[in-house]
Amino acid sequence: MQFKNPELLYALFLLLVPIIIHLFQLRRFKKEAFTNVAFLKEIKQNSRKSSQIKKWLILCTRLLLLSAIILAFAQPFSSKSNTFKVEKETVIYIDNSFSMQAKGSQGGLLKRAIQDVISNAPENDNISVITNNSTFKNTTIKAIKNDLLRLDYTPNQLSLESAFLKCKTLFSNKKGTLKNMVFISDFQQRAANFNPQLDSLTNLRLVKLEPINTNNVSIDTAFVSQTTPANHELKVVLKNSGTPIENMPISLFNEDTLIAKTSVEITKEAETTFTIPTNNIINGKIIIDDTGLQFDNSLFFNINNKSKINVLAVNNGDDTFLKKIFTADEFNLVSTSNNALNYNIIDQQHLIILNELKTISNAMVSALKHFTLHGGSVIVIPSKTINLQSYNLLLANYNSSFSNQILTEKRITTINYAHPLYKKGVFEKQVNNFQYPKVLSFYETTSNNFTSVLSYEDDKPFLFQNKNVFVFTSALNTNNSNFKNSPLIVPTLYNIAKQSFKTPELYYTIGNNNEFEVETQLQQDDILSLVNNGTSIIPRQKYFNNKVIINTSETPNIANIYAIKNKNKTIKNVSYNYNRNESNLIYQDLSNLENVTLSNSIANVFNTIKSDAKVNVLWKWFVIFALVLLVIEMLILKYFK
Repeated sequence: MQFKNPELLYALFLLLVPIIIHLFQLRRFKKEAFTNVAFLKEIKQNSRKSSQIKKWLILCTRLLLLSAIILAFAQPFSSKSNTFKVEKETVIYIDNSFSMQAKGSQGGLLKRAIQDVISNAPENDNISVITNNSTFKNTTIKAIKNDLLRLDYTPNQLSLESAFLKCKTLFSNKKGTLKNMVFISDFQQRAANFNPQLDSLTNLRLVKLEPINTNNVSIDTAFVSQTTPANHELKVVLKNSGTPIENMPISLFNEDTLIAKTSVEITKEAETTFTIPTNNIINGKIIIDDTGLQFDNSLFFNINNKSKINVLAVNNGDDTFLKKIFTADEFNLVSTSNNALNYNIIDQQHLIILNELKTISNAMVSALKHFTLHGGSVIVIPSKTINLQSYNLLLANYNSSFSNQILTEKRITTINYAHPLYKKGVFEKQVNNFQYPKVLSFYETTSNNFTSVLSYEDDKPFLFQNKNVFVFTSALNTNNSNFKNSPLIVPTLYNIAKQSFKTPELYYTIGNNNEFEVETQLQQDDILSLVNNGTSIIPRQKYFNNKVIINTSETPNIANIYAIKNKNKTIKNVSYNYNRNESNLIYQDLSNLENVTLSNSIANVFNTIKSDAKVNVLWKWFVIFALVLLVIEMLILKYFK
């Protein structure tokens, strides 16, 4: 028990006054003589004994009465702990990721959680609330009630560690404050383990919401598996995290028109294939009918008119191998000699290949520098005999240079499998003992900043990259190298060309760093925008001579098909879909976490927070006790004889 006004307890010293009065009788007795002295002595003795008992009872009653009154004015109270003395702060994290669409015993996990927070959190207490995409700092539940009721699901999921660090920033810097942090989530299994570092004044309370079942079927991926002159074969992959399903219907739409429908039997994973005419522009949507999570029941994609990549080959050697690689169905290849080059067409290209030139003119160096600064890509293949000074004049723009020519046979033994040229769809596995191509001579190179793509057996580069410039250190003609006959040449040159102009893919994933290029001519101050159903988004973009590089990550944040527009003119369409990471309903085991409080009820958590800080006021009981003692004293005075 503690007191609000403890200084009033000094008044308890006043209890000495009635004690002194009762102990020291100030009244004097006179002696009177009576005839029957023995009888009077007996009466006197008996009356004195009864009077003494009555006085002691009255003394105790009055002492207790005065004590009760003094204690009541001191305002006593009790609490579970001393936390009521400490200033408190509360931060709530509400997980509004897509996995919270799962159904609990009382409906959707997120919607039920919001209702419980509104119902159980103190309405007017100062708190902060964060979600995966919103922050409400130093506010009250009453003030943000409508915002919470309108809270929707988001694809931008915070990791638990990020949410924890974000919550910590919302606490004040005041020393000695008690910090209550409440995490409300389903705690779906994620890549990183959650291991929060807590101090003594931070209470982390985890509310784990559990769905009633974990069955969910998702459209995992879709891709064009094969293309013929007449048709595209679109393969669709489904994944199931629950019980097997014998008949899962799948529908394919082009805009709002149903163009195909099928069904599959799925246990863990299933595939199906749709055939689409190649001469049609498809703004597609694949739909399944699943009662689990809803965000992964559809997948948008686009098949646009294919944009060809412009390749300019400036030759002083044989260009037959280039014509075989850069075919007319995907590339616009212009092959010319150095002397016949039309410099006016350079800015229209995406990739320029210097094929075994003996010397590079100053005009070419200047034109290529301007070309690469504006997003163009260059491949440099030196001749066996070169003007070293002219080559180094060009390479100096990319922090590189050639030095001596080494007339020694070297094998090309090392492939950088992590390089973007080979990272996707080139090798099924790393090969350590293939038939190595070789060169009879090569140029030593120096560079301050390059990435090796292919290397010799002594780790010197055969092909290296500096930003958007790729440099071979050896001539590729058959007299000097058999690299043209190697299986490496096709994916190497083909992928360099494909990366020189990144046409939009079938679809992109929201939240990833997505980059693609659009071939268009913009006037001054023109910008491209992504438009869908009246919503217009201006993405990050860079304009070059003949193309615009568009970069998106967290925007757009709604899965759909978006038109790439310049003012009112639609250039092409691009699709965005939600990440499927949350489709698998597997949850974390939180039992091994230390110094945290686990619960499955939001109401229980807030009741605990309230009870920890609850103060039981006791002064009313002391007033009642004083009144009871007053009644007892009156009864003693009236009826005690």
